[in-house]
Amino acid sequence: MYQFLAHNREELITRCKDKVSARPRRSATEGQLVHGIPIFLEQLTRTLEAEEKGFSAEGTRISGASGGGGLAQSEIGVTAAAHGKELLELGFSVDQVVHDYGDLCQAITDLAVERDAPFTIDEFRTLNRCLDNAIADAVTEFSSQRDVSRELAQAAVENRRLGFLVHELRNALGTASLAVSALENSNMPVSGATGAVLKRSLDTLTKLTDKAIAEVRTTMQPAARAETFVVADFIADVAAAARLDPKSASCRFVVDSVDPQLAVVGNRGLLSAALGNLLQNAFKFTHADSSVELRARAVENRVLIEVEDRCGGLRPGSAERMFKPFSQRTDETTGLGLGLSIARQSVEADGGVLSVRNLPGIGCVFTMDLPSHAVSPAQEVGSV
Repeated sequence: MYQFLAHNREELITRCKDKVSARPRRSATEGQLVHGIPIFLEQLTRTLEAEEKGFSAEGTRISGASGGGGLAQSEIGVTAAAHGKELLELGFSVDQVVHDYGDLCQAITDLAVERDAPFTIDEFRTLNRCLDNAIADAVTEFSSQRDVSRELAQAAVENRRLGFLVHELRNALGTASLAVSALENSNMPVSGATGAVLKRSLDTLTKLTDKAIAEVRTTMQPAARAETFVVADFIADVAAAARLDPKSASCRFVVDSVDPQLAVVGNRGLLSAALGNLLQNAFKFTHADSSVELRARAVENRVLIEVEDRCGGLRPGSAERMFKPFSQRTDETTGLGLGLSIARQSVEADGGVLSVRNLPGIGCVFTMDLPSHAVSPAQEVGSV
C-alpha cells in the first residue's frame, strides 16, 4: 500500500481537495492547511513502509499505537493537533475536522478500486489506526482551543462590563467631590444649585451600586427605565454640573438657550452621564482662552444635542476609532478610554445616535441625535 500511496500522492490530494471544496463554508487555502492532509498522507506512507519492512517501533513512533496509547505524542499527533487548531481559527466545526480525514480514506478506497490495487487486511488496519489517532488528536486540540477561546471571550466581556461600571462610578464620584469642594469653599447652602448637583451625583452612585448588586444576584442586566423629560431642564442640570469641573475655568462655557417645547423619552441618568462625558472631554482638550459650546435644537422629528469644542481638530482616521472601548483620544492615559464608548451605548439604548464631526484646524462637534417627543403644557414646567 505504501508504494501505491507514494505513486498516487498528488492524485489523492487533488481528490481530497475536490471533496473539501464541495462542502459548504470550506474556504481554507493550501497554505493555511499545511498541517492537514498532505503531511498526514506522507506520514501514513512512511508508517506503512516501516511496518512492511519489519520496523514496527518506527511505525508506532510516526503514527502512534492503536487506541492512542503511548507516553509521547506521535508525529501524526503533533501535526493533527496543529491542523485542528487551524480549523478552529478558520471558523470550522468539529464534524468538518473529522471530514478532512474521512475524505482521504474515501479517496484512497475509491482510487484503489479504480486501479484494481488490492491491500492486505493488516494494511487497512494500519490505515484505520492512523486515521483514528489523527482524528482523535485533531478533535482534542480543536476542542481544547475552542474552550480556551470561549473563556478568553467571556473574560473580555466581563472585563469590559467591569470597566464600564468603574468608569461610571468614577465620573459620579468625581462630580460629587467637586460639588462638596464648591460648597466648602463658598459657604453656599446645600439647598442651592450646587447642592442639587451633589444630590444627583449621590443618587447616580446609589443606582450604579444597586445595579451592580442586582447583576451579581441575577447575572442579568435590568432594563433601564425610560422617562419623558424636557430638554431645556436636562441641559440646565448637566451644564450646572459641568461648571464644577476645574478645567471649565480655562475656557468660556457657552450654553445656548433651548426651546422649552423640546422633549425626549429615555433614561435620563444615562443620557446625562453621556452628555457630561462629552463636556468633560471638551474642557480637557479645548485650547485655553477659547470656548466650549453646548446647544440643543430640533431637526424634523429629532433632537440634536451638540457639544462643540476648540481642540484644533481631529487626527486623520481618529473620528470612529475614539468610540472603541479602551481607546484614548490622545496619548493621555489617565482614564480607561471607555467614556465615549459608554456614551455611545447609552445614546443608542434610547434609539439615538452619537457621532462626531471634525472641524479641521478648529475643533470638533459631538452630536447626540435623539428621537423627539411631544411635550405637554404640564411638562413645560419641569421634567416628568
